[in-house]
Amino acid sequence: MRIPLSISVFFPCYNEEIIVEALTEKALRVLRRISDDFEIIIVDDGSTDRTGEIADVLADRHPEVRAVHNHPNLGYGGALQRGFREAGKPWVFYTDGDGQFDLEEIEKLFPLLDRYDIVSAYRLNRQDPLIRKVNAFCWTMLVNLLFGMRLRDIDCAFKIYPGKLFDEIEMKSRSALIDAEVLARAKRLGYTIGQIGVHHYPRTAGEQTGANIRVILRAFKELFVLHKDIRRTTPRREAVTSQPPKARDQL
Repeated sequence: MRIPLSISVFFPCYNEEIIVEALTEKALRVLRRISDDFEIIIVDDGSTDRTGEIADVLADRHPEVRAVHNHPNLGYGGALQRGFREAGKPWVFYTDGDGQFDLEEIEKLFPLLDRYDIVSAYRLNRQDPLIRKVNAFCWTMLVNLLFGMRLRDIDCAFKIYPGKLFDEIEMKSRSALIDAEVLARAKRLGYTIGQIGVHHYPRTAGEQTGANIRVILRAFKELFVLHKDIRRTTPRREAVTSQPPKARDQL
């Protein structure tokens, strides 16, 4: 299925030298098949391995690919902010650079854009340790409660946004809070959010940083600051969050 969308695709990478080339090549194959106008942005977030070097080689090799570098490392939120700011197409999709999602499933998101402004996926059969799943469940419940959302998986790194959103909001978080911040700011402005399940796969390279206790505590502290900040934003219209049908849980 070819899509009439002009789209920027980016993935934040920190020490992903083992997988960044394969991920980029997979993105090129998928996007060349489904889109006539796209770009791929590799965000090297101050990697200490060869990630940045490989990203530059890929950018030289493929005209659709750009590599940008954060020096020093700005954290997950800083990497996503860089990707959102660098994106030059009307639609912006991102996924993490660790290869835990199948880019083929990006096609599942596009039909929902007929009804929603944003599509935020949720992980099917999440391939993470139990403690990480418990932390994520509690985090999602708290974020939904504070911001009046009904999302199943706040931090799922498989989302598509309209590019104009990032001209309307000021992103402040450089931590794991970034997903909650963007979604909450979008909802406050009246953007509608659809949901659909995508498969999640075990990490095969790199190291997870989201379960670090300092990362978690910092995100919780920033969450309440963010809540106060967003409450000062004048809402534009009532936003809608879809309730995904149960059948999708089995996709």
